[in-house]
Amino acid sequence: MKRDGARFGPYGRGLSFLRRRWRVLLRLGGWSVLETGQTFLLGYALARALDEGFLAGRSGTGLGWLAVAGAGVVVGAYGTGRVYGAVAALVEPLRDRLVERVVARGVREADDGALSGLTQQVEIARDTFAGLVMVSRSFVFTAAGALVGLFSLAPPLLLVVVPPLAVGVALFAVTLRPLARRQETYLVADEALAARLGAVCPGLRDVTATGAEDPVGADLATYVEAEARAARALARWSVARVASLAVGGQFPAVLLLATAPWLLAHGVTPGALVGALAYVTQSLLPALRNLVHGLGTGGSRLAVVLRRLAGAPTPRDEEAGDRPEEEAEGGTTPTDRTAPPTDRTVPRTAPAPHSPPPPALRLSGVTFAHGPHAEAVLRDLDLDLRAGGHLAVVGPSGAGKSTLTLLAAGLLRPGSGTVTVYGAPAGARAAAARRVLIPQEAYVHTGTLAENLSLLRPGPVPRRELLAAADAVGLTPLLERLGGPEAVVDPAALSAGERQLIALTRAYLSYAPLALLDEATCHLDPEAEERAERAFAARPGGTLLVVAHRITSARRAERVLVMDGPRTAYGGHEELLERSPGYRELVGHWEPASQPALALGDADGVDAVAGPGLAGDGRHVVAHGPVGQVQRAGDLGDGGALGGE
Repeated sequence: MKRDGARFGPYGRGLSFLRRRWRVLLRLGGWSVLETGQTFLLGYALARALDEGFLAGRSGTGLGWLAVAGAGVVVGAYGTGRVYGAVAALVEPLRDRLVERVVARGVREADDGALSGLTQQVEIARDTFAGLVMVSRSFVFTAAGALVGLFSLAPPLLLVVVPPLAVGVALFAVTLRPLARRQETYLVADEALAARLGAVCPGLRDVTATGAEDPVGADLATYVEAEARAARALARWSVARVASLAVGGQFPAVLLLATAPWLLAHGVTPGALVGALAYVTQSLLPALRNLVHGLGTGGSRLAVVLRRLAGAPTPRDEEAGDRPEEEAEGGTTPTDRTAPPTDRTVPRTAPAPHSPPPPALRLSGVTFAHGPHAEAVLRDLDLDLRAGGHLAVVGPSGAGKSTLTLLAAGLLRPGSGTVTVYGAPAGARAAAARRVLIPQEAYVHTGTLAENLSLLRPGPVPRRELLAAADAVGLTPLLERLGGPEAVVDPAALSAGERQLIALTRAYLSYAPLALLDEATCHLDPEAEERAERAFAARPGGTLLVVAHRITSARRAERVLVMDGPRTAYGGHEELLERSPGYRELVGHWEPASQPALALGDADGVDAVAGPGLAGDGRHVVAHGPVGQVQRAGDLGDGGALGGE
């Protein structure tokens, strides 16, 4: 059975969040009661100062009641200070949960909007939620204090003040949901216009050169008009807020003045009437105004932001074709992507009885460039990495090794061709659930070591499994030095290598079978690097692609991909030493120059001892043939100098 929060959507999750913090709510209510004392004393002390003091000719008594009102302000200020502390205790856990959700989306789903969500939307949600708590709490307790004060002065005063106040609040309440929908429509239209302008503005010179001003202008005009319509609709509903404020906050004061003769005839004293006016104008009206403007604007904004942070489909998911049949092809669905991919995971569309399983990673005719006028980093690249395989990617700096891993991770999209992970498009959620990228700069957040290691899992990792993973990857010495899984981690106090070990163990514990190591061990010594790579290669059902930092990584791999433009090659380590001059030069760069890469007199007629430098390091690398379909190991180039220079 689903939890209440999952069953009833964001409102259910919100109620569940508040129920779990009932102690904080009690503390907030207690300090709010203390703060409300000044609201009660404002009108009550003023009425007594008039009736029992100044109007009765006893100035001392009047001044005494005013002093009581002043003391209430001091006590209320003390309560207000404590209220802020209670609000912080309520708001900060919400921010932490939203940050965890955004980071999970960014890591698990390769969500390129996660950074924006973390830095902007989460902070909007935090600040807005804090403001809503303050204005809602203020209105409830201020209204309660004022109504109790009115009743204490003279019950007939409630007959004049309560009905219009209730009508105003009800009118405001019925506009909240339509207002939130209009505001979300406006935000979507504004984002669409901004995205369109971002695509058009860099190409204005080309638009002018091709004479396309009119069609481009007409296209932009549709986005502008859509935003204008949304803004007008939002403005129309905003009028209802002004009406509710007038009815609930200003009309009661008019009624008190209009009914003053009747009230005085029914036992209401002049001081009580003045006190009632003070309650309405100094307490109820400001509280209602803050509620209307704060909840009307902030509430709808918070609803929109929380709905997006809760996991609304991203535009990239839709563009990538994240449809049920594609998810079935990948073997997972959004509902089961948090479960470990075992043999019992049955796709919704069963494969043909004798169809081979899809490769862990497949690139088909992939071409990629970093800009419309830039030279292609990859061109017509074909590559198959079988499930359970171990591939090392090597090549000179700038050859496109990291680009390959980013394409596999769905963080980049090819200009042409397709990239699939276990049969699912690389940008789809089904693919995101089955791969994990460990970059060179490891991410570690403040918190316990166990929390850091469980970041890619849907829940806490059992202690025994966590310790076994730490031992396999080589994290155990650091874990023991820190004080165990429950030790609090300070990222700034860790070395780059220690952060890499934490990130590697986190990825090892994930359910994703395909691990992409983009120089993720560059800060480790050779022994630690070997231990980590062997652990990933030995994972049950695991597949490893590693951008090699040392020649030993290539030696350990089952196959090696040499990314070196016209001399791109694919094969085993020994095969490539015999057949690929580019690979021999890389090996010579990694190893001492005095150590021959091959026996002298190799068949290629290339000097067996590699020089200390690498020619062609500045050229972008392209692959001219279907690398994954090479029949024998050998270079695919033209035999020229490395990189064509």
